[in-house]
Amino acid sequence: MRLATLSENEIIVTLIALALLLLSAFVFGTLIEKIKGPRVVGEIIGGMIVGGSCLFLLAPKFSEAIFFGYPEEGKVLNIFYQLGLIFLMFLSGYNTDIKIDKSNVKTISLVFVGATILPMLGSIPFFNLFKEHFIGSINNEVSYSLVFAIGVAITSIPVISKIFFDMGIMNTKFSNTVLTVSTFQDLCLWILLNVATRIAQSGSIKLVEMIVIVVVTIGIFVAIAFLSRVIKEVKNQWKATTFYTLSFVILLTACGLLYMAGINIMYSAFVVGYLIKAIFGTHEEAKTRMAFLEKISFSFFIPIYFALVGIQLNVVHDFSIVRFLLFFAIAFGLEFIGTWLLLLFSGLKMSTRLNFAITMNARGGPGIVLATVAYSYDIISLEFFTVLILTTMLSSLIAGYFLRLQQRKNSNIFNEL
Repeated sequence: MRLATLSENEIIVTLIALALLLLSAFVFGTLIEKIKGPRVVGEIIGGMIVGGSCLFLLAPKFSEAIFFGYPEEGKVLNIFYQLGLIFLMFLSGYNTDIKIDKSNVKTISLVFVGATILPMLGSIPFFNLFKEHFIGSINNEVSYSLVFAIGVAITSIPVISKIFFDMGIMNTKFSNTVLTVSTFQDLCLWILLNVATRIAQSGSIKLVEMIVIVVVTIGIFVAIAFLSRVIKEVKNQWKATTFYTLSFVILLTACGLLYMAGINIMYSAFVVGYLIKAIFGTHEEAKTRMAFLEKISFSFFIPIYFALVGIQLNVVHDFSIVRFLLFFAIAFGLEFIGTWLLLLFSGLKMSTRLNFAITMNARGGPGIVLATVAYSYDIISLEFFTVLILTTMLSSLIAGYFLRLQQRKNSNIFNEL
């Protein structure tokens, strides 16, 4: 059996394209970090610089030679794009910690309802306002509506965690509440996104199929809890090479098998990350091994993924600044108002309610994943894809700068609720 391959020239062009994407993501990611912003924002800007929003306009021939050097180059680069997404979701699953502080159940419940359910319900009247410009080529209104509602409500665990670490407020009452709510929120919204992609593929709502997806999802987490106990003794004897090999085998195999069960690659990778954590635990050796994988992923695959997200953005054509600002105001406002209103019943101080309302607006990585997955299934248009990415970037920047401003005013504000 002989496999088809690229020519030497095509391989060189691909490597140069990857190097340019990685360099641009690194440079602008570092610059954004220098001004205390989320690195992911800079990595997307790096992609925009070498894409249709900048380089392609200034030097179209050079850009075409690098990114359209041969007919299949887009498909080859898409492999790295998908690998970046898979590793991002895999690591997100591994770092997900499902536990509830019983002494803080009331606040957690209020923030969850206020930051998730109320914004999604509040977004319903606005579906038709943007539909003409935001719906994708398959013209599936149910999938489009679900993505719209998720885009309003979603919050980023990685971005928020990074902000908390940088500020030195990780493991405070405030940070633990935000991360717990975000974990349950993301689990619910990933399920809804998976349902949206299945509806988009089938073209209609199949109740039995939707029930199967939910049952399979819940069943996976139950099975994970059982499996972690069964192999408790065996896992401690596995060496590093076994850890990585089995992790990759489980990751790739599960993505294929779960896809046949109606679960898309993005959510499959998230579930497998959680499974690996259940199998290998969180002791120092497992954390050290996963830290090496994180360094490789966040040094190569994930920056390229974010840069390839940015390269697709075109803020010159197929984009309305008015519709972007209107959507941003609606999304930010609904999340803010929902969280603020529910926390009126918590007895918290006004400043703490304000911190929660702003923080839950940081959409970060999950907001980007939502946009890229929905766009790849043609659920949303290129304009809505661009709007969701820009909304994610701006909301994450606002949350980060606001929390630092609050800390400068009162260094102990996050230590107590």
